[in-house]
Amino acid sequence: MENKVLMQYNHTDPCSFARWTTKECFQFMTARPWQQVMDFYSDVVKDRKPLSALLGKACLSKSNIYNRLESLPPSHDKGGRWARLTFKIVVSYHGGSFDGWQRQPGLNTVQSVVEKSLGKFVDERKAQMLKDKGFPLEGAALVAGRTDKGVTAVHQVCSFYTWRKDVKSQDITDAINSAAPGKLRVISVTEVSRAFHPNFTAKWRRYLYIFPFNDEEDMEQSNQSGENVQNFKSKENYHEHKNGCDQCNEANVGNLVINDNEDLETLKPREFTVSRVNQLLQKLEGKLLSYKMFARDTKPSRNEGPPTECFLYHARAKESKLPCSEHEKGRRVMCIELVANRFLRRMVRVLVATSIREAAAGADEDALLKLMDATCRRATAPPAPPDGLCLVDVGYEEFDPQDCLILKE
Repeated sequence: MENKVLMQYNHTDPCSFARWTTKECFQFMTARPWQQVMDFYSDVVKDRKPLSALLGKACLSKSNIYNRLESLPPSHDKGGRWARLTFKIVVSYHGGSFDGWQRQPGLNTVQSVVEKSLGKFVDERKAQMLKDKGFPLEGAALVAGRTDKGVTAVHQVCSFYTWRKDVKSQDITDAINSAAPGKLRVISVTEVSRAFHPNFTAKWRRYLYIFPFNDEEDMEQSNQSGENVQNFKSKENYHEHKNGCDQCNEANVGNLVINDNEDLETLKPREFTVSRVNQLLQKLEGKLLSYKMFARDTKPSRNEGPPTECFLYHARAKESKLPCSEHEKGRRVMCIELVANRFLRRMVRVLVATSIREAAAGADEDALLKLMDATCRRATAPPAPPDGLCLVDVGYEEFDPQDCLILKE
């Protein structure tokens, strides 16, 4: 059997030779102090630090998030023998402590822990059915959105229903909180209409990505003058080497890897500006676009599986300081906030990595928009590490543009 040859996507814009290959992008993204980001998320989950410790006064207050999640449109539930109790459960969990949300055999997932805790609240009929089939006594929890291994959630929303009438919200809270102390915490449990579905009734989701900078990286790269210098260098390097590469065919250009040409490697920019990333992301706001090139493990065809169109309400980047005991002034980080009606699998992580890659290459402001028309997913960067990603909250009312973590200037 012949080995499949994987080629790097052949970009044709002037930044082609300044753009990192897949391997270079992976190495750049992983060589980071991610543990400090995970420690900060752990403190947030344990309620030791709020997100405002990172983003300041512009950050959403805890009360605002809590009230928005609790507000649901009223409905008339059926009574009598059709009556049942439905609970909306808002949980916070540390991504590094679990193997993702979705239940998987032999793995420690959030869903398995939550459903095991809910087992004591199922009705007698379901309990007997599970026993007859040889299944463990567990409840069934629906969720607003599954998170991958390593991804943290501050306000993940799930639901659970039971035909028992003696179940109280506090009972569910105590059961889940005792399952994984310090790793999984209940924010709220409220009784809601049986028409509530955490996924289908949600109108938007908010993600935050924290990208940490290394100590040796230039602390002054956020100013506009540095951005112009970097863009100039990227285009200059391309023109210097263009003549020498004119004889390369498309396949050879596509197969450029980190060690094939040391001259090109050393001339590729290794720095980027937060302002350029912010400019790239802003171009995606307020548009219904197909993000199939930014998805992974998702079928690109609309005729197979769910559609790939998403509407981004808010997409911004901002530089900040990560509270850290090892650094008196805090770790320098870039925060990226994305709010959309829906997200595809690994879409946020691919968007983050690709925007950083394009910013470093000196690409135009509409670079991400142009990638929408690509024909191969290798045109976008590999997903950024899950350690920096956090599901902040889920909205069941219309999105308010003024209610953001990173305010528009």
